[in-house]
Amino acid sequence: MVILPWAIIGGLLWAGLFIKPKPVGASVSPPALERRDQFYGLAQLPGGAILAAGSNGKILAIAGDGEVARRQTPTDKTLQDIAAWDASHAVAVGNDGVILFSTDAGQHWRSASGVPRSQVANKLNRVRVAAGGLAIAVGEMGALLASHDFGASWQRLRDEEDVAWNDVALLGDGRMVVVGEVGRILLSDDAGGHWKEIPPPVPGSLMSVSFRDASNGVAVGVEGSVLVTRDGGRQWQPVELGVRDHLFNVLWDAGRNQWFAVGALGRWVSGSEGANGLSWHSGTLDARDLSWHTGALLSGPSIWLAGDGIGRWDQQRWSPLKP
Repeated sequence: MVILPWAIIGGLLWAGLFIKPKPVGASVSPPALERRDQFYGLAQLPGGAILAAGSNGKILAIAGDGEVARRQTPTDKTLQDIAAWDASHAVAVGNDGVILFSTDAGQHWRSASGVPRSQVANKLNRVRVAAGGLAIAVGEMGALLASHDFGASWQRLRDEEDVAWNDVALLGDGRMVVVGEVGRILLSDDAGGHWKEIPPPVPGSLMSVSFRDASNGVAVGVEGSVLVTRDGGRQWQPVELGVRDHLFNVLWDAGRNQWFAVGALGRWVSGSEGANGLSWHSGTLDARDLSWHTGALLSGPSIWLAGDGIGRWDQQRWSPLKP
């Protein structure tokens, strides 16, 4: 009878070492879109699908019917922006100098090799693309990088310096306008071979710039800054809207003949072209939703926004995607 407790203990040890439990039921995969997700950039493929890039290296594909699917990527670094050339080629950039490219409409992604790096900081804030496989990425420590092969390889266009460039507009024929910290603006007429710096029109950082043609553009930035140019970026006029919320992205909506900018606390700003010039208005997406948004993409009658969530704005109603 004294041996019995030891026999029980020995049997339990044997079971713990040699008997492996078998899983019961199917494993549960996390949803493609989760509440904790944050997204920073958007791109549209010719077939209508939307690509969204954001935290933890996540890229989502959003179909026309609203179905959301996650695309696997080789990084867990936050992606700050994404762009697409055509039905096959796309590129994404982000923290720590990560650059991904796809040749199959975002189904699969590979890391670009030999990306120029700084020893100080390497976040890439934005990427813009143009015909012929051209891409320009901008970011910290003066990063101005160019690719001519759909994002596979990259070269510096300008020496490293202590400034963060936040956006670039590609105007065609080698013309570029770059905006960044402390109101700095750069112009190039020869694809980055030479640069001219414009005296900063505002003291605060400029976060986004967009042009509707070779002459007319708008830049937006912190503390509600809005700048307008009519001469391809050589001169800028500030617009006083009485808005102090940061603005992070601006685009031209040709269908409505207006500029549209979005930023912090659900803020939006629009400027409509008329016989007497631009007429500006501002508001918030939803009084109950004060989320920030850094990505904006015109798609049909709606504007997709990305930030602390993803959704569509039709000028009257904000419709966020639900996890």
